Amino acid sequence: MKLAALLFAAVMLTHPNATAQPSGDELTDTQKLGMALDYFTGGKYHEALMMFVKLDKSYKLNPRFKAYIGVCYFHEWEYEQACRYFDAAIPYLDAYAPAERSVYYGMAAESHFNLQEYDKAVPLYERKILVCNINERADVLYKLGFCYMFRQRWTEAADYFKSAAAYYEAHPRPGSNARLEQIGNMITGCEEHAEKQDDKPKRNNR
Repeated sequence: MKLAALLFAAVMLTHPNATAQPSGDELTDTQKLGMALDYFTGGKYHEALMMFVKLDKSYKLNPRFKAYIGVCYFHEWEYEQACRYFDAAIPYLDAYAPAERSVYYGMAAESHFNLQEYDKAVPLYERKILVCNINERADVLYKLGFCYMFRQRWTEAADYFKSAAAYYEAHPRPGSNARLEQIGNMITGCEEHAEKQDDKPKRNNR
C-alpha cells in the first residue's frame, strides 16, 4: 500500500477534501487507486476503468494514468473514448520505457483505425514502429499498408505491404505463410490501381 500512496500523491491535484480520509470500513481514495492498479495489472480492465474514471473526475490524474484509462477503454472496445484518453496522454509519455510506449501507440493507432480515422492512425503506427519489438514490425507495416490503401494512396500502400512481407519472411511465425500469400495479392491489387491512377492524367491530356 506504500507504493499506491506514493503514486496517489504524484498524480492528484490538491482537492478540497484530499486530506480528509474516511474512517471505518469505507475505502480511502488512496486505497481505491491501489485497487484500480491491482485490477489493471490483473487484466480486469472493466473494474479498473470504473475506479480510474471516478478518481479522474475528482483528481487530475497524470498522463500515464490517463493512458491506463485508454487501455481499459480499448479492451472494452470503446474506441472513441480510448482515442480521447490516448491522444491527451501520449504527447507527455516520452520519458517512459519504449516497450510501454509501444503498447500505447499501438492501441491508440488501432482505435483510430477501427474508427476509420486513418490520417490519425498513421503517425501512431509510425511512432510504434520506432520503439516496438522487431517481431512486431511486420504487423505494424501491414496495418500501415491498409491505412494507405483505404486512403487510395496505392503506391505507398504497396510499398508498406512489401516491407511487411520482408519482415514476415525474416521473422516467420505461425500463420506467416498465409499472411504472405494475402500480402502478395494486396500488392498486386495496389499496383494495378496505381497504374490506372497514373494513366488517368495521360488520357486526360490527349
